Amino acid sequence: MLDAFSSPVPNADAALVAALLAVDPAGLGGVALRATAGPLRDAWLTLLREGLPASTPMHRVPLHATDSALLGGLDLAATLHAGRPVAQQGLLARCDGGVLLLAMAERVGAGVASQLAAVLDTQVVALERDGLTQRRPARVALVALDEGDGEEEQMPATLLDRVAFHLPLQAAGSDDDAPVDWTRAEIAEARARLSQVVVPEEVVKALCAASLVWGVNSMRAPLLAVRVARAAAALSGMDEAEEVHASLAARLVLAPRATRVPAPPAEEADDTPPPPTDAQEPTPDEDDAQDAPPPEAPQDEPDHTPDEEEAPGALDDRLIEAVRAAIPPGLLAALQMGQARQARAAAAGRSGELMKNQNRGRPVGTRRAEPRSGARLHILETLRAAAPWQRLRQQKADGPKRIQVRREDFHVVRFRQRRPTTTLFVVDASGSAALHRLAEAKGAVELLLAECYVRRDKVAVLAFRGDGCELLLPPTRSLARAKRSLAALPGGGGTPLAAGIEAARELAAQIGRAGETPIVVMLTDGRANVARDGRHGRARATEDALEAADAFRLAGLSALLIDTSSQPGEASRVMAERMGAACVPLPHAGAAGLSQAVRLATLPGTR
Repeated sequence: MLDAFSSPVPNADAALVAALLAVDPAGLGGVALRATAGPLRDAWLTLLREGLPASTPMHRVPLHATDSALLGGLDLAATLHAGRPVAQQGLLARCDGGVLLLAMAERVGAGVASQLAAVLDTQVVALERDGLTQRRPARVALVALDEGDGEEEQMPATLLDRVAFHLPLQAAGSDDDAPVDWTRAEIAEARARLSQVVVPEEVVKALCAASLVWGVNSMRAPLLAVRVARAAAALSGMDEAEEVHASLAARLVLAPRATRVPAPPAEEADDTPPPPTDAQEPTPDEDDAQDAPPPEAPQDEPDHTPDEEEAPGALDDRLIEAVRAAIPPGLLAALQMGQARQARAAAAGRSGELMKNQNRGRPVGTRRAEPRSGARLHILETLRAAAPWQRLRQQKADGPKRIQVRREDFHVVRFRQRRPTTTLFVVDASGSAALHRLAEAKGAVELLLAECYVRRDKVAVLAFRGDGCELLLPPTRSLARAKRSLAALPGGGGTPLAAGIEAARELAAQIGRAGETPIVVMLTDGRANVARDGRHGRARATEDALEAADAFRLAGLSALLIDTSSQPGEASRVMAERMGAACVPLPHAGAAGLSQAVRLATLPGTR
């Protein structure tokens, strides 16, 4: 490491990301830095700060920042003193040309995320509130400090889509001792050269092709990859981006966004020409023509050797392989085995739905209304709404010059409360399930029950076997009761799948009417042999089960179906599609593997 950088380098990729972000902060959008607070993260931030110009502003965004703090608004004290609207500059406008630090990004609210996303898109702060209309430049880069633990805690997707780098910060290992071979002066030269760097059209097409192959559906990803390739070329002192810069951009930008594994390439067709048929046999004249020397090529047509001309698509393949090499083996295996997780969009996740509340929950802003029926008056916003009208109102008033507040100025606090979640386990305890792996299913449900207890969610247990379905455990938070009811569950008998689905739908509807969010986790092999009226017969029982699944889907409930058969079958997949549920086969790892599969399949898509 050179003397210009006194901070330690976490690893080579982290140092490179800091340098690229210092070359083009606003163009690259920023970085989602996933790391806990500590010396390693401080070292990376110091590395970024030393690569930026000394006068670059760097401000921290509060977790629950208001619109006035971010965008600006009415300066209440100055407005009341002057008798006219006086604007106050917000945090985003003050950080023009600098870096925003968003601490605890995994917990940022939707309002703050939407404001930051709009500024990252337009690089302008549009202030239209409190009688003010202003537009101020806000060319900023966002450094989102994500301290989430596991995949359940993620920063909003709106921000992840707009930053170029998703960087899990790691310390440098023994084989990662590459020095930082650029200085602040070289980064400044690269910043000045950036506007002159050209990205060839074939590089742009190759990055777009790699983005499509790896399932990166966002249009911003290839655009950010092109900008990273241009910044890398400028940092290398070149005026044109080359393949090495495109591979770097694919590795840093596209690999963390991959959602699927490319299909294996089809076998190349045999290039040998087919043997001539009887109708195509050469004549003696044609044989003589074949023995004759070939005609000379025209002088104006240049000759090309195979090494001089690259085959079309070769750069695309190399970028695809660059992305594959950058994906960790564990994540690559998860992409290969878990592409069915895309079907979880119907599941609402583990957190309960948000509902509006008049006087309970977390404050989420204000609204213009009168403080009635227990609503709380927000004094500051009320005064802010009344301030621009004071001069006009005091001119019409006959009494002393006091602050005039009228009914239309009243603002009350808005609250939002998260509904509690009840996880409803529906267990197939029939003879076929007991023959397969009912014991493993019980163990997995016990692990999931423990997780629900930690989150203070309610759980309920239904079991269907024989001729009907039985409620073993009403919704409760008692982990001991849930384990006892599950341990006493016998196995054997027919499979009344229709009765189990209908009982789950009715109980989930009752839970929803009670103001809670139901999530149904059904463990079955999807094969029914007992009809709704109790008669045995696979054809009639399957028809009744599919009808019950259709009714379940129309109810709009969140569900996950776990295939407990020894081999994943078509019956469970069809049943899950008719229910509108995600389908996960019971892993061969047993209870722990099932618990992990349910944890992945029930992750919330957005927050």
